[in-house]
Amino acid sequence: TANEEMREKSVGHFIDLYEKCERLGIEGLITHPGSHLGAGMDVGIKQTSRSLDEVLKACKGYSTKILLENTAGQGGCVGHRFEQLAAVAADTIDPDRIGFCFDTQHAFAAGYDLRSAEAYDATFAEWDRHIGAKRINAFHLNDAVKDLGCLVDRHQNIGQGCIGEYPFQRLMNDDRFGDVPMCLETAPGDDNENYVRELKLLRSFKK
Repeated sequence: TANEEMREKSVGHFIDLYEKCERLGIEGLITHPGSHLGAGMDVGIKQTSRSLDEVLKACKGYSTKILLENTAGQGGCVGHRFEQLAAVAADTIDPDRIGFCFDTQHAFAAGYDLRSAEAYDATFAEWDRHIGAKRINAFHLNDAVKDLGCLVDRHQNIGQGCIGEYPFQRLMNDDRFGDVPMCLETAPGDDNENYVRELKLLRSFKK
């Protein structure tokens, strides 16, 4: 945000979270890059990089990485295009301390298709061109309630939405991401039965 009071409060809150992660030995703190609140994407990118710089300076030597998550593009959210995420990280004082979390539903909502072999390859080629596959430190695995390019952040259970099972089959067998943590962000259901079902489904895709 260009609102300085709000920005400073956000930075202070983030530093507090970051310190907790470092003390607990957590490998990565995942964050959305924020919203420009109507000021425009260029302002949003610059303000996000500036704020991250303040965090990095206040927390020198931390081993916990800050992981920028791609967004769905809802409202004034920064980071729904891969080049925006790349620009935020590149403009910080220490890009090596910045990693990334890839959210499947957010990418789909932002217009990056994953539903066929050609689409999956094209999307990750685009990511690779702007950021690099090796810089993905985590995944959020989510199907989508709404269709491609909707710019709406609405998650669905795996295999029950507009994305379908195919991209998750590919991810489970993509050698580039074999050691990358993958987290469900779907509805757990009663007694977590959806999580149990989804974990079994994802593991069944592994060849």
